[in-house]
Amino acid sequence: MGAIVAIVGRPNVGKSTFFNRLIQRREAIVDAVSGVTRDRHYGKSDWNGKEFSLIDTGGYVLGSDDVFEQEIDRQVELAIDEADAIIFMVDVETGVTGMDEDVAKLLRRVEKPVFLAINKVDNAQRAEDAVEFYALGLGEYYTLSSINGSGTGELLDALVEVLPEKDDEEADLPRFAVVGRPNAGKSSFINALIGEDRYIVTDIAGTTRDSIDTKYNRFGFEFNLVDTAGIRRKRKVKEDLEFYSVMRSVRAIEHSDVCLLLFDATRGFDGQVENIFWLAQRNNKGVVILVNKWDLVEDKETNTVKQYTKQIKKAIEPFVDVPIIFISALTKQRIYKAIETAVDVYKNRSKKIKTRQLNDVMLPIIERTPPPAYKDKYVKIKFITQLPTPYPQFAFFCNLPQYIRDPYRRFLENKLRENFDFTGVPVSIFMRKK
Repeated sequence: MGAIVAIVGRPNVGKSTFFNRLIQRREAIVDAVSGVTRDRHYGKSDWNGKEFSLIDTGGYVLGSDDVFEQEIDRQVELAIDEADAIIFMVDVETGVTGMDEDVAKLLRRVEKPVFLAINKVDNAQRAEDAVEFYALGLGEYYTLSSINGSGTGELLDALVEVLPEKDDEEADLPRFAVVGRPNAGKSSFINALIGEDRYIVTDIAGTTRDSIDTKYNRFGFEFNLVDTAGIRRKRKVKEDLEFYSVMRSVRAIEHSDVCLLLFDATRGFDGQVENIFWLAQRNNKGVVILVNKWDLVEDKETNTVKQYTKQIKKAIEPFVDVPIIFISALTKQRIYKAIETAVDVYKNRSKKIKTRQLNDVMLPIIERTPPPAYKDKYVKIKFITQLPTPYPQFAFFCNLPQYIRDPYRRFLENKLRENFDFTGVPVSIFMRKK
């Protein structure tokens, strides 16, 4: 489980540029693995070997300035609740504004580490101008230029110093997180499983305040059930819950082994549900998709299970080896099947395959269908091994790793799935030089 760092500040101070700089540097390396980031506002970064998740709060705000005033307060409050550290970004060109002062006022009351980052400082004159930000009462500041990257190193050095140490990946009990949009029926699903109203279910989106853990035993298998309906609401519920549910889901997903992604069949597998799916996939978590309220879908003729499944698979390509279960939390239809499937996915995720077995199965397949030649060079894969990580990652040793293209990686992944059953689990493949 990595730490969460939130970037806050008013619009146009350069939060997104800074955010992109931090995650891209790393994505260039890590995301050579197939698939693309589908969510601009959330990414992983690391510095000096410490990994953390980065959330750019700015990406979520739409609307006019006055809407923004309240909105930014809410985002800062949420960042304060959820993040382990906060980077507060301001802009030296405009100097201290009223909105900066409002944000600073909220941040001064916080027990968490806050880093004041003054952006667009790219010459000596501007470095002198930065002094006025002492007035915000947040102590020392860091000057940087997110466009050319100068000064980001010092800020990151200080940041990773204060981040909490990583928990051990393998906690005592497996953790299953129930994630999804507000109001999809997550709490009802958990109530139906536990058989008691441990969670208060109402129709206002986001009434569960925190993610709550419940120890649960079923099929002789014990695990923790994490409910993340928790969007802590400070004020009345508004429509723009996206930011909150994403931020909440980030934490829950990072803490879990398997995510039960639950959505409302009557509303469809929309962009926000998809974002949460990619979040789980990028964090290498097991995934089970639960289509809730299937009993309410009126037109079962056109919306057959088969067709609905096809639509979902289209949206989650190329990672389509994911169980999809149609449930109703209300009538308890197939809710135990959902848990049973999650247990299977958990086992798939922690599966270790002996090196010898791996090579006996995969090398003949590779021999029959070798990687296509590239620039007249032939790639020979000699040896395969599973890496000692908490989730399935494989190293294929070969003479020219740089010539293996994505389609062939996908072919290898599909063959691994066919032969060893990794349903519901992202599989990473690395090409290494022999």
